[in-house]
Amino acid sequence: MHYLLFYNYVADYLERREAFRDEHLGLAWEYQQRGALILGGVVADPVDGAVLMFKADSPELIEAFVKSDPYVKNGLVTSWKIRPWTTVVGEDAITPVRPG
Repeated sequence: MHYLLFYNYVADYLERREAFRDEHLGLAWEYQQRGALILGGVVADPVDGAVLMFKADSPELIEAFVKSDPYVKNGLVTSWKIRPWTTVVGEDAITPVRPG
């Protein structure tokens, strides 16, 4: 199943992230190499959050990511939410649905 992780950031995120960015990116790339994190990145205009796409059997894997994330542990993330995502279109869709 695919899951989306939504982060909301503090107002001064851009000023504070540098101290934790390498550790955060290291964690993200570790999950990517394990095949769990498909895509991730900050949303822009304004930079006030991020969206990360995971492939996992349950949300527990994403919860473990959140608990380990230095952005969360150091207060850059004000809130987060995990949502199951039923993907139906695209080569990597978990439940592809075609017309007709």
